[in-house]
Order: sequence, then C-alpha cells, then structure tokens
Amino acid sequence: MIAHVINPGSCNVKLACATIQPGLNPALPSQLRVTLDRRELPIDDVPDAAAMDEVAAQILAATADWPAPDVIVGRGGQLGRVPAGTYRLTPELAGRMLEKGGFEQPENLGAPLAMRVAEARGAPGFIVDPQSVDELLPEAHMTGITGLRREAQFHALNARAVARRAAHEIGKKFREARIVVAHFGSTTSVTAFDQGRAIDTTGTAPNGGPLGARQSGPLPARTLLKLARDHSETEVMHLLTREAGFFSLAGSADLKDLEARAADPDNTAVQTAIAAFVHQACKAIGEQTAALPGRPDAIAITGGIAKWDALVDRIERRLAWIAPVVVVPGELELEALAEGAGRVLLGLEGLREWTPQGVTTLPPVEAPRQDVPASAPAGATP
Repeated sequence: MIAHVINPGSCNVKLACATIQPGLNPALPSQLRVTLDRRELPIDDVPDAAAMDEVAAQILAATADWPAPDVIVGRGGQLGRVPAGTYRLTPELAGRMLEKGGFEQPENLGAPLAMRVAEARGAPGFIVDPQSVDELLPEAHMTGITGLRREAQFHALNARAVARRAAHEIGKKFREARIVVAHFGSTTSVTAFDQGRAIDTTGTAPNGGPLGARQSGPLPARTLLKLARDHSETEVMHLLTREAGFFSLAGSADLKDLEARAADPDNTAVQTAIAAFVHQACKAIGEQTAALPGRPDAIAITGGIAKWDALVDRIERRLAWIAPVVVVPGELELEALAEGAGRVLLGLEGLREWTPQGVTTLPPVEAPRQDVPASAPAGATP
C-alpha cells in the first residue's frame, strides 16, 4: 500500500511516498517494512488559511508523479490531551490543531495540509501520535503544589517509533517491553515506556530534559525567577530553547563543528559542555529508568546528537549495566507516520476517532490482500 506523508517544519515540508508491507517476522506483526521516496519543499511562514491553500497546492504539484495514495498521513500537533494512536483526519480535528496551537508551531500545520491534500487526492487522511499525546501516570503529572501539574510535552512521534524499534531489536513486542527513550537534539526529552505507554517523561525545555544543542537543561527555580524578572516571557522561552545548551556553552549548535573541535583536548569550552551533557543525559535516563516498575529491556538513544559516536559511546559505557543500549541516529518521523497508517490499514490497530467530546477507537479492519490496492477502513474517508 502507498501512503503520502506530510511533515511540516519551520522552513520546509518533508514529504515521503511510503510503500508499506507486512514485516517478515510473524512473531512481531507490527514490525512493518516501509520504504520511502523522500522530498523536501521549502516554505515561508504560513500565517493564515490562504497561505495554507498555497502550500497544499505546492505539495500536490511536487508529488504529482508519485503513485496514487491509499492514504494521506500528516504530522499531528496540539489536539489536547489524547492517547497515542492513529486518528482519522476530519475538518473538525484539523481546525482544532490551529485553535489549540496556532500557525506558529509547524506541527499544527500537518493536519490542515494533509486534509487539503487528502480531499484533492480522494484518499482518506490520518494523523499519528500527535504532539499532545498524554498517557502519563497520574502521579507523574503531580507537583507539590495543589492545582499545578506537569504536562506531557516530549518528542511523542519519534520517541514512540524509536521505542517500538528498540523493542523489536531485542526480540520483543512493543506492548510487552519496558523501554527508556532519550531524544537528544536541539531540544531533548527522556521518556519511560511501559508496555507501549509513555508513563513518565522529563519533558522538553522549559519543563525538563538535559541540555541539548540549544536547550538549557534543568534550571534552579531561583534562576528562572531571576530570568523572568529581567526578561519578558517570550525572551525567556527563546533563551531556554534557542540560545542555551551547546550554543551557549561552546558557541555553536552545529554538531559537526562541535565534534571536530572536540578532537582538541585543550578546547576547554567544548570539553566542559560535553562533560555537562553526558552527566545530565545519564542522570535523566537513570531518572526515567526508576519511573518504570522494573528494569528496562532496552535504553534507546535517538536524535541528531545520536550521530556523534564518541559522545554516545561515553553515555553507553556509563549505562550499559542497566540494559542494552540501542542507538537510532536522527529521527524516524516520516517512517513513524507511515507505519501508524500501515498498522491501521493492515488491521493491526484500530483507527481512533476524535471529537470535542472525546476519543473512541474503531475495531481493527480485516487486512487487505497484498496483490490489490488497499482500501480505506470503514469510516476512514475524510
């Protein structure tokens, strides 16, 4: 089956034509085979619906030579607190993304763009594991102040895909495994998965997570209060998520530049930043390990920093006594979107339906024959 995948970023839209087939291991039926034809479409800011129409037209033109899709899959943004899974795309759901998160967050554009493309292609539309997925344990939400709660803001789409892959690599089903996923990039988060559910997370800045290429890492409350006195909220958020981390400590967020400079043992700025990152990363992974009801089956390291072999090796040496360490460099967002659609169309998972009143799940559909084009599940048309 064929899925056209749409993943908007701050300055481009990542596109993929995904060919999805059942996996080869019958013991792990959710381990699908996905091959991608990737493309990128540069975009400017998308401030309103008219600009969205123009971007959708560009996507249709850029993908006109691809095989006809069985489904269009978009990145999901802020939908409110919802369980993980694959959701049927509707105009109401697409509108809620912009209502909750606005045009300024690229992930909120995925559903509206996919909605437009799906209508033009005459195919069903899905989103997978939207950014506002929240399945944390009740106690993980709590703080020591009545009425104040921790939010589940982490790299939901990529972390779940990496957790699933790590489980498969050690020969387990995702829903039978305990996995700690550390996403290390410009921003960071470390998340504990227990039997397919993200039960706790450090979150990303300013909520938590170790320092990243541009993320501050945890700050003492008094330090945050001082920043809030001296700067506006917008300035503080920009500092914590764009001008901190390696960028602040070593003068660069370019990982290739940092890795090259790290070869010089006398470059104290880079060496100090690396030591701080490794220390915070290991502490955060240890914290999320303790959130699980037992020892994890695997620790997975992903994100852009996972491409830095020498740095990852230092983390692995400190943590290998806990569990096997699986490294998945970069991110799997396009694959994750395609696989989520594939699990529904192959009858491995039920399709979720979102309305303002709540979320329901349709029963899995019978898997289509693989020698004919896949049909959409019941109720899956836009």
